[in-house]
Amino acid sequence: MATTASCWFSGLTPTATSRCSALSSHSCLFITSHRAAAAFSPKFAPTAAWKKDPKTSRDKVRILSQKKYPGRSKDDRTYPFVDGEKNKGDARQSQSASFSTFGSQRKEKGFLYDYNEQQVEAGNLQDAAFLNAVVKIYCTHTAPDYSLPWQKQRQYTSTGSAFMIGDGKLLTNAHCVEHDTQVKVKRRGDDTKYVAKVLARGVDCDIALLSVESEEFWKGAEPLQFGRLPRLQDSVTVVGYPLGGDTISVTKGVVSRIEVTSYAHGSSDLLGIQIDAAINPGNSGGPAFNDQGECIGVAFQVYRSDDVENIGYVIPTTVVSHFLSDYERNGKYTGFPCLGVLLQKLENPALRACLKVPSNEGVLVRRVEPTSDANNVMKEGDVIVSFDDVQVGSEGTVPFRSSERIAFRYLISQKFAGDIAELGIIRAGEFRKVSVVLNPRVHLVPYHIEEGQPSYLIIAGLVFTPLSEPLIDEECEDSIGLKLLAKARYSLARFKGQQIVILSQVLANEVNIGYEDMGNHQVLRLNGTRIKNIHHLAHLLDSCRDRYLVFEFDDNYLVVLEREAAMTASTCILKDYGIPAERSSDLSEPYVDLVEDGRGTDQEFGDSPLSSLEIGFDGLLWA
Repeated sequence: MATTASCWFSGLTPTATSRCSALSSHSCLFITSHRAAAAFSPKFAPTAAWKKDPKTSRDKVRILSQKKYPGRSKDDRTYPFVDGEKNKGDARQSQSASFSTFGSQRKEKGFLYDYNEQQVEAGNLQDAAFLNAVVKIYCTHTAPDYSLPWQKQRQYTSTGSAFMIGDGKLLTNAHCVEHDTQVKVKRRGDDTKYVAKVLARGVDCDIALLSVESEEFWKGAEPLQFGRLPRLQDSVTVVGYPLGGDTISVTKGVVSRIEVTSYAHGSSDLLGIQIDAAINPGNSGGPAFNDQGECIGVAFQVYRSDDVENIGYVIPTTVVSHFLSDYERNGKYTGFPCLGVLLQKLENPALRACLKVPSNEGVLVRRVEPTSDANNVMKEGDVIVSFDDVQVGSEGTVPFRSSERIAFRYLISQKFAGDIAELGIIRAGEFRKVSVVLNPRVHLVPYHIEEGQPSYLIIAGLVFTPLSEPLIDEECEDSIGLKLLAKARYSLARFKGQQIVILSQVLANEVNIGYEDMGNHQVLRLNGTRIKNIHHLAHLLDSCRDRYLVFEFDDNYLVVLEREAAMTASTCILKDYGIPAERSSDLSEPYVDLVEDGRGTDQEFGDSPLSSLEIGFDGLLWA
């Protein structure tokens, strides 16, 4: 695609947990709303690093996330935590576009509908057996409150699609069942809803595996059969339960492109199928079929722009099979691995000559992640010319099928966590082969909180919590600060378990007079000891016997509390604010320090994009 893109995700939670990471030529904004298909003018923090022309932001998106909040009128469904717009691009961007993940729907009086994307009638497909394998999902979500981490947000409901794959299991999108407290499914032509259980979620690949125990639900059911990866111009039929009605919907189109693409929900890059069939809210999790009635993928997101029409995306069966195989191997989902290197393309002949690369091939290693196994065998300045004996081109691509090329990260995505890859590299003009163990990437600032509630620690009214993307969404970027945002976007974890711990807010009390206005500051040290993660901070507080607690924050901000007075006041503060405990349950476990003291140094940031997106205009990509 020739134009740069801004990514818009209509998320399924009030904190806009669908998101993507972006290279410097991309920008991402996260939207949640109660209004169906309404025009929206985005609002975001125009910080210096992510400022862009407001003219390019107008009329970019029609709100597509349809959620139901109980106890509210149709004209009053605005949720308290909808502020989550985020921009990660730069001023060079000139095109308006959007990715939207779909997994919910609601009939809304007076909504706008684009009849250029009309739903086609089932026609001769009406009696097709494979349509009966597509079911409707009803999910109740209760997301964590990241600003008040000891409690949950108000629940809401959404609907999506799923389909039967045999052995009592269903497949849908992960964003359809995110933060679920109850999941129910209903078959076509049935009026009974059955309770479903979420067995596994693949956040990075946006796939979830469900099970239904009721035998009644499975009577007469015929699971879908997976087909091969389609070819360009192959016919495709998308089936699901989208906006516009309660019965099953069928749309038809063709395959227009197959390439590594950005997955909005998981902030990852995997193989994707681009189609021109209409995909609308509620289609998420529904299958896409070829002419033989075989499932060739799962509908999950759409690209919105004033300059394009009917660009939808389907998760191909290769990614689905990887997810299912991973679950079968490990009894849980472990994730797609990464190589852990920052790369630059080598199109320039002078650059190749300087690096002593004899032919037009290879990509330059600019940086290696400290937490990856590649850090043990690779160096900055190495040139990767092959991956498992497959030659890597100077644009970072490898051969794909008969006459196509694809991003070389596609080969990495075919591996499983713990697999070994053999790389051919050129170092100082000498060719050699190295073996690298591939594992999922360690994010310093996570995109999703997997274990329910976020961690927190309260001492004398000071609320500490790890920095995460959902917290940034909830707090709004302008309240986080440019320096902390830069660390969140560009810093690398130096060891597994490392976190950026911030003072989220101060609960006013006599013991913390003068500190009440502090919020969203990174805490660096306690009594001179550098903090590695929030569990380490809790351990330092529990073991401290000094008279004073001295907290050192970024920008040389200092907070000093008398230790005994702080401990005494904590109980009263918890009672006054109705907080059940001074810390999250995970911090009650004994602290085990597995990190050498010298590795907890300050993070370097500003030269290494966190994104794993496709090669951008600056020629960079994460593998």
